[in-house]
Amino acid sequence: MNISVIVRRHRLLLAVGIFLGLLGTAATLLQPLLIGELIEAVALDESVGRPIAFIAALFAADALLAATHFYLIGRAGENIVLDMRTTLTGRLLHARVREFNKLEHGDVFTRTVADTSIARVALSSSVAQVVTAGFTSVGCIVVMAWIDWRMLLVTAGCLGVASAVALGLARAVRKAAVTNREDTSDYGSGLLRILGALTTVKASRAERREADRLKELADAARDSGVHVTRLSAMLMPAMNVGTQVSLAVVITWGMARTATGDLPIEDLTAFIMYLFYLVSPLVMLFMALGELQQGRAAIDRVRELAAVEQETTEGDAEESADSAAGTDVSGKDVSVVAVTAEDVSVAFDQVTFAHSGQTVPAVQEVSFSLPPVGVTAIVGPSGAGKTTLFQLIERFYAPDRGTVRVAGRDITAMPLTELRGRIGLVEQEAPLMRGTVRENLVYAQPDATPEDIAEALRAAHLTDVIAALPNGMETELGEGGHGLSGGQRQRLAIARALLTKPDVLLLDEATSNLDSDSENALRDALTTIGAHCQVLTIAHRVSTTVGADHILVIEDGRLRARGTHAELMDRDATYRRLVTRQLAAAEAVS
Repeated sequence: MNISVIVRRHRLLLAVGIFLGLLGTAATLLQPLLIGELIEAVALDESVGRPIAFIAALFAADALLAATHFYLIGRAGENIVLDMRTTLTGRLLHARVREFNKLEHGDVFTRTVADTSIARVALSSSVAQVVTAGFTSVGCIVVMAWIDWRMLLVTAGCLGVASAVALGLARAVRKAAVTNREDTSDYGSGLLRILGALTTVKASRAERREADRLKELADAARDSGVHVTRLSAMLMPAMNVGTQVSLAVVITWGMARTATGDLPIEDLTAFIMYLFYLVSPLVMLFMALGELQQGRAAIDRVRELAAVEQETTEGDAEESADSAAGTDVSGKDVSVVAVTAEDVSVAFDQVTFAHSGQTVPAVQEVSFSLPPVGVTAIVGPSGAGKTTLFQLIERFYAPDRGTVRVAGRDITAMPLTELRGRIGLVEQEAPLMRGTVRENLVYAQPDATPEDIAEALRAAHLTDVIAALPNGMETELGEGGHGLSGGQRQRLAIARALLTKPDVLLLDEATSNLDSDSENALRDALTTIGAHCQVLTIAHRVSTTVGADHILVIEDGRLRARGTHAELMDRDATYRRLVTRQLAAAEAVS
C-alpha cells in the first residue's frame, strides 16, 4: 500500500487547510505590532479607535481562519484513514490463505483500526501543525529580530537548549511507540484467542489462568504506554523551562534598557508578546514531531500488513495441451471412470503440496478425474490430506507441483471469480456470520429468487426449521450462527452452497452434525443434486460412502485406491478397516 498515493488524493483539502492556517498565523503575528501601536497612541494621547478596530478585526479573522483550518484538516484526515482502511481491508480479503493464516488476528485488528487512526493524525493534523507552527515560529523570530536582535540572541540561547532536549525526546517517543503498538497487538491477539474459544475455557476451568495471562499482556501494554506518556510529558516542561528563563532575562534586561531610554516600552511589550507567541508554536511543533514519530511507527505497521501476499484474481497460467487432455503427462490413465476432456469436472494431475514449515507433503502425486455429475466420496484416516484437496480445488493454496483442473481447464488459468463461481463449498465448521438467516443464506448469491431460496431450503431439509423461527428468514443470528443448533447451522451452510447452483459441490463432512432423519433427507437430496453436478464429499460415515457413485481412498497424502463401496471392501485393506471399525463402534453404542 502506497501511503503517499493515498495522501496525494486529498492534497487539495490539506493544502487549502494549511494555507488558511498560515493566513491565521499571519493574523496572529500582526496582533503584537498593533497592540504596540495602541500603546504608543495612548502614550501620545492620540485616537485609539483605529488600532482597536484593526485588533478586533484580526481577532475575528484569526478565529474564523483557525476554525476553517481545523475543519478542513480534520476532514482530510478522516478521508485519508477511510482510504487506508478500505485499501487495507481489500488487501486482507484478497490475501493468499497460506499467508493470511500466518497472521495473528488480534494484531490484524489493531493495525487495521488503531494504527490507521494514529497514522491519520500523523498524516493530517500533525503535518499541518508542523507547517503552521514552523511558520509561526519563523515569523516570530523575524519580527523579534526586527524589534531588537540582541534580546533575540539571548532568547535563542535559552530556547535552543530546550529545543535540543525536545528533539531528543521526540526520537525516544518513536522508539517507545513502536514497542507500545506491539504490546497492544499482543494483548488484542490474546483476547481474541480466548473469545474464540470461550466455552472451552469455561469447560476447562481455565478462567483464572487465562485472566492472569491476559493481565500480563495488559501490564506490558500499560508499561510501554506509560513510557510513551512519560517521554511525551517531558516535551512541554522542557520548553517551559527555556521560556521561563528567556522571559526572566528579557524582562530584566529590557526594563533596564527601557529605564535608560535605550528601548521604547512599546517595543519591549511587543517583544514579550512575541516571546509568548513563540513558545506555544514551538511546543506544538515538538508535540507534532512526537506525533509524527508515533505515526511513523503506526504507518510502518500498516505497510507491513498491507504487504501480505495477494491472490492472483485473474488467470495466471496458460493451459497446456497436456492439462487439457485429461491425462497424466506420462501418459498414464488417471481417471476414476472413463471420461473425455470435455466430460471432466475435477481432475488432479500428479499434484503435490506441502503446508508452510512442513517437510512432509500433505498431498503427494495425487491423480484422478471425475465426471461432470455424480457423488464421489473421499475417505481416509484423519490427517490424510482430504480437506487439503478441497483447498487446492478452491485455489486457497497452489500446488507445489502438478495441475488441478476444473471443467477441463487448468485452474491457474481461470479468473478466481469464475472458478469459485463454479464451486460450492460447505466447510466442516459450517461458519455463519452475525446477521439474519436470509443474509447468511444468500451470502454467495445475493440476487437469488424466492423460488431458488425455497428450493435450497427444501434440499437442505430446512423449510420447517425456518418456519418455526420467531421471525422466519429475518431472525437475527449471533456470532457464528448462535441461535441455531449445530445441525441447523450445517444445513444452512449447505443450503447457502446449493443456492449458487455450482458445477462442483464440495462437502467437508457435511453430515457430521446431522441427526439420522436430517442425514437421510440430505443424502436423498445429494443424490438428486448429483444428477446435475459433481458432488465431492469428505465422508466419515459408512452411510455416505455406500450411496456414493465413486470413492477415493486417501492415506498419507496419497491416492491409495478408488472404486465403489463393494469393490473397495473386497480389495482395499484401509477402506475395509475404516468401515469395519465404524460398524463395530455403531454396534457397541446400540
